[in-house]
Amino acid sequence: MTVEFEILQLGHPQLRQPAKPVEAILDPAFQRQLDDLFGFVMEKGGMGIAAPQVGISQQFFIMSSHPNERYPYAPDVEPFAVINPTILEVSDGQSKDWEGCLSLPGIRGLVPRADEIAVRFYNRDGELRETRYQGFLARVFQHEFDHLQGTVFLDRVETTREVMMEQEWRCRVAAQLS
Repeated sequence: MTVEFEILQLGHPQLRQPAKPVEAILDPAFQRQLDDLFGFVMEKGGMGIAAPQVGISQQFFIMSSHPNERYPYAPDVEPFAVINPTILEVSDGQSKDWEGCLSLPGIRGLVPRADEIAVRFYNRDGELRETRYQGFLARVFQHEFDHLQGTVFLDRVETTREVMMEQEWRCRVAAQLS
């Protein structure tokens, strides 16, 4: 049975606070917390979730990319934990794409993000990883990383004309697919 976390909503002060590094990755209590968050994000159908979104002020998030109704072209990647991440490098190239967030339900924004990033983080086994992400996975990583800094996607939208309600966004996507 999955632990039912409360997803903090925009306006909650903890969403705007920088998170603290995880000190003991292999601690059984932290590992249980990871398991609970894995189950929770899968249940919610999110592309990822950061610990601060559920009231845990620590630097970790789950990436859980998979095609679904909202992101039909998302790559299918086995969910994994990202702990104490650092973005080492960002490409000069940027693209805008629509983002949503479990902490901002019903809102979409056209967000500019680096097309490619180089990152370093620890996995759930405490192993240091360095890799590069591009496209959709780079976008998800940057979105979740922002949560660890106290930033939400609306902070990155360039104009309020690039924000819309989820229902309107779905109508536009459906019209484009027709």
